[in-house]
Amino acid sequence: MARASVSDNRLVGRPGRDVVSAGIRDAIQRGDMVPGQRLVELELTETFNATRSSVREALGELAIEGLVELVPGRGARVRVVSVEEAVQITECRVALERLCAARAAELATKAERADLRRIGKEMETAVSGLALDTYSALNRELHDTIQRISGQEVAARLLRGLNGQMVRHQFRLSMRPGRPSVSLPQHLKMIAAIDSGDPRAAEQAIEEHLASVIEALRSTPQ
Repeated sequence: MARASVSDNRLVGRPGRDVVSAGIRDAIQRGDMVPGQRLVELELTETFNATRSSVREALGELAIEGLVELVPGRGARVRVVSVEEAVQITECRVALERLCAARAAELATKAERADLRRIGKEMETAVSGLALDTYSALNRELHDTIQRISGQEVAARLLRGLNGQMVRHQFRLSMRPGRPSVSLPQHLKMIAAIDSGDPRAAEQAIEEHLASVIEALRSTPQ
């Protein structure tokens, strides 16, 4: 199993449940831990320098979030999300992300609007340079930034849970040939709507983008 990054946690004693769950969550989102992969308690205690009790509690928390599956008699594994479930998750995202986009358009400060424009320019550079890993990371940064600007903490928390469950599908889409050239104009439209302070345009832009994501998911080979 790939060793997850633990930052400087090893230097400050043995981490508790929250640190372990955050580390596993980040590893799943980065793709370091893949769907179906077994999560062995002993290996996780070594990776995170944690107690087995903390690891068990973290796995239980992640199971509630839908990121991990606890298999009776066989331990834990990263949960496998089907294409159809990924579509349903994205359909749920529409309402939450529309809310966040509209609120961001209403509330964004001058500095926050400039930050969104900066992300857009970096996305353009990544696509023109075929830097797909960079574009994928900027995609996540853009959506996270919009949620942060919106101040809608409940929606942001729900979206983190939903996105975590389908991170593998998102990564595969971002790596699909031609997909970035389709999604880039959609992301730039989202940025422009928020930058101009138009909540309705922001809602429409995010809805169009996620409809495109659903269409792309449904065309994924089974």
